[in-house]
Amino acid sequence: MKKFRKVAVGGTFDELHRGHKALLCKAFEVGEKVVLGLSSDEFVAKMGKPHITASYAERFRELEFFLEQNGLTERAEIVPLSDSFGLTVSGKGLDALVVSKETELRASKINDIRANAGLPTLQIVAVKMVPAENCAPISTTRIRKGEIDRDGHLLKSIE
Repeated sequence: MKKFRKVAVGGTFDELHRGHKALLCKAFEVGEKVVLGLSSDEFVAKMGKPHITASYAERFRELEFFLEQNGLTERAEIVPLSDSFGLTVSGKGLDALVVSKETELRASKINDIRANAGLPTLQIVAVKMVPAENCAPISTTRIRKGEIDRDGHLLKSIE
C-alpha cells in the first residue's frame, strides 16, 4: 500500500540522470499514481539555462522509456509544464509533491497558493540531491559541460 493516492513531480528532465531517477523513484515509492510535469520548450526558453536543452519531444521519449523499463507506465501521466507550478496550484485529487531539496521552497509557495485558494495543502516529500564522484550534486549543467556522465562519474578534472 502506497502512502499517497496521487502525487506530482515536475522538472525539465534533460539528460535524464541518476538524480532525476532518484526523484522519480521516490515519487513512485510513495504514490499509487504519479503526475509528471515535463517543462515545455517555451517554459525552458524562459528559464535561462546555461546550456542547450533537448526538445520536449526528446525529453518526453526518454522519460517514457524510463517508465517502460521500470514497469511504471500504467501508474504515470506525463503532462506539459508551462510554468513553475503547473496543475499543482489548482489540481484537485493530489495528495503530495515530490521535490528535490533545492526546490523545496517552491513546494512551500505552491502550498501557500493552494491555501489562499481554499484548497488543501499537499504533503511535501523532499529528496536529497544525488552526489557525483566528487561529492558535488549531479546536474544536467555539469553533464552538458562534460564534467560528469549521467551516473555522476567524473569525465575530466575540475580546476
